[in-house]
Amino acid sequence: MGGRIIKASFRGSVGSFSLDAAFETPARGVTALFGPSGCGKTTVLRCIAGLNRLRQGYCAIDGETWQDASSFLPTHKRPIGYVFQEASLFPHLCVRRNLLYGAGGPRRAGQSDAIRFDEVVDLLGLAALLDRAPRHLSGGERQRVAIGRALLSQPSLMLMDEPLSALDRQAKDEILPFLERLHESLSLPVIYVAHDMDEIERLADHLVLMDAGRVVAAGPLAALQSDPNLPLAKTRSAAVSLDAVVESFDANYGVATLVVSGGRFLVPASRVAPGESRRIRILASDVSLASEVGPRSTILNVLPSRILTGTPSGEHEITAILGLGFEGDGARLLARVTRRSWDLLGLEAGMSVYAQVKAVAFAPGRTASFHG
Repeated sequence: MGGRIIKASFRGSVGSFSLDAAFETPARGVTALFGPSGCGKTTVLRCIAGLNRLRQGYCAIDGETWQDASSFLPTHKRPIGYVFQEASLFPHLCVRRNLLYGAGGPRRAGQSDAIRFDEVVDLLGLAALLDRAPRHLSGGERQRVAIGRALLSQPSLMLMDEPLSALDRQAKDEILPFLERLHESLSLPVIYVAHDMDEIERLADHLVLMDAGRVVAAGPLAALQSDPNLPLAKTRSAAVSLDAVVESFDANYGVATLVVSGGRFLVPASRVAPGESRRIRILASDVSLASEVGPRSTILNVLPSRILTGTPSGEHEITAILGLGFEGDGARLLARVTRRSWDLLGLEAGMSVYAQVKAVAFAPGRTASFHG
């Protein structure tokens, strides 16, 4: 893995819990730690923060070592911003003073400008809240203030431990667009713990899958979603998340053309500008396969593809991993088909097919789903 990276490796016991987890991830974008409750996600986050110290531990952020066999940088010297499940604001301070508490830390390595107060207020939509006391804020508003306070400490790394888990659905929907704005506007790397795959598909660039204190896999989100050997591709809601670029927009029909590696999608959408980056989500159950191009239909997206693998999922279904493009070297899709259809069409790995994409969804909060 080239470029700026985060390296973490922790082995040992925390109470009765045994941890043996190691991964590398880019020091940019959002890396999500995902797995069942009790698998060690928060323990790993606390080790990175220096809150838990394991003798067999290593942590380096963009070439700066925070822990190895002979050294250990204490938590208060690590340039981190930590956001917990609960906002934990100071009840006697207004929003403005909560934000400014601990602000003015040193600039991050490679950072030309400090993260400014006005920038954080704008990104998190806090201008109307600055003079309020925490008791007069909603759950989502309190968590936005907690995120702003962490950002203003000028961290090199943001650690977010299930920041939406204490919120109801409405509050989650309120705060997610602000997290997307931070992702799009700041170069600050984030390690994000979540148990909700919807959050991960919406926010994450990279994924670390954990189970029973160990790392099962780590890599780009779409690569892990489409790996037939990993559990994500076997779930009923299996999907891939692809980052696409708007090539053009036809105002007469309200249709955008989005480009991904190996193909293009025609997407009914509100007005979008060429050059915009948009994340799309495609369910395995919304992709069917054809051995040849059939009669014209209302399905807008029929893309040349190649079957890379076909794996049984249940007694009567096959999950196919597809590579877009005639050579199959483009972005990957999942297709879930019945075993009967698989056998009748004589489908097998290496075969060229056409992926008929019945439905695509933009990342929630950015625009709506569409069918056709």
